[in-house]
Amino acid sequence: MQSIVADAQVLFTEHERGVFRYLCRIVGQPETARDLTQEVFLRVVRTPVPDSTDVGRRAWVFRIARNLALNHLRDGRRRPVVVELAESTRPATQDVSAALRQALAALPDVERDVFLMRETAGLSYDEIAIACDLSIDAVRSRLHRARQLLRAALDVPVSLHRQRGVRIGK
Repeated sequence: MQSIVADAQVLFTEHERGVFRYLCRIVGQPETARDLTQEVFLRVVRTPVPDSTDVGRRAWVFRIARNLALNHLRDGRRRPVVVELAESTRPATQDVSAALRQALAALPDVERDVFLMRETAGLSYDEIAIACDLSIDAVRSRLHRARQLLRAALDVPVSLHRQRGVRIGK
């Protein structure tokens, strides 16, 4: 039991920030992402850590996070939708952030997960393949597709702000 807790503490220290960022992007609410992150590591403590490489262990943690996120989103579809502020009351960066959230939400689950694991958590293609139960070629393909879909979805909101002379980002 001591070894399981020690392994879980190491995994928490190494991967908590990446798991939180990944979950925050998926659920869109920091408080919910914190709760889900806690649940991920509670499950890590309750389960023997697999004997594998660091890549395999990191992928295992993110597989747990992905499964919890998918369950949360599936349960959330039964809840009422929160209405966002009217467009005219939000600054340009909030408009782009909202467009990004919508574009990410519109992606198919696997493409969204592959994209977020790569871009927000920094997982390697090998780790994503293990976490999502895909081949490395499928990860490359889905990541490319996700980027294309996001680029197309975000092209209009970003170009509208450029036409207005609004500077986006830092």
